[in-house]
Amino acid sequence: MEDLRSYIESGILELYAAGDLNPSERLEVEAMLIKHPALKTELEEIERSLEKYAQAYSMAPSANLRDRIIGSLETGSSEINSSVEDNFTPRPIHRDLFYKYAFAASVALLIVSLGGLAVLYSRLQDSRQQIAVLQSDNQQFSNRVNYMNEQLSERTKTLDVLRNPDFKMVKLAGTKQAPAASMMVAFNPAEKEVMIDMAAMDMPANDTDHQYQLWALVDGKPVDLGVFDMKADDEGMKKMKEVENAQAFAVTLEPRGGSESPTMEQMMVMGAI
Repeated sequence: MEDLRSYIESGILELYAAGDLNPSERLEVEAMLIKHPALKTELEEIERSLEKYAQAYSMAPSANLRDRIIGSLETGSSEINSSVEDNFTPRPIHRDLFYKYAFAASVALLIVSLGGLAVLYSRLQDSRQQIAVLQSDNQQFSNRVNYMNEQLSERTKTLDVLRNPDFKMVKLAGTKQAPAASMMVAFNPAEKEVMIDMAAMDMPANDTDHQYQLWALVDGKPVDLGVFDMKADDEGMKKMKEVENAQAFAVTLEPRGGSESPTMEQMMVMGAI
């Protein structure tokens, strides 16, 4: 289907309709018309358009010019008949005059046809540009819709967690390292699930060399639950590593990738269950 569209857009059907193809090219077009009925419909539409343009831009000859041409034809006809009767030798001057006007009319028709084709081509280019603009607008709209759907999906997940009675919401408050910091941890002891609410997080932005690391306190020992970055545009719930029998949670600032044990001097928030 794409090849057929490319064939139509090549302009060869317009050239066929205008009679500007050589015999070999015309045979190729006619073979394509037989093979693809859709091309025949397209050709008929082109021929109708060319006819409309020719009619729109055609110029009627003046009455004086029309009378001169008719008079010349009548005179030429009578003189030819007379000369045939006399000695079968026609006088060429009137025939030349006829050909002169016929040639002028053909040139005028050709100019009108070319003008119509130029207007048709210009409008075709404008239509293609409008289609390209519409496609770009549709793509931008589609991207916006996809983004909004992702945001809605993330918020739906957050609501599902908040409404789930199996999750305990643990608030982690700031330490002396970051007194204004805070975040929420959702903990489901039965399923060992741990999630952090990115939208409700209020933490200083970390640099490219460091990440925040979440820890759980289990039987007095810290257990690594994974690392995360603080990003202003993050929303939804981020799932962390599973843990069992956690008594408290804390977050420290560690080198990117995390540490095997927490750096206590860089503890940012903490909270007990």
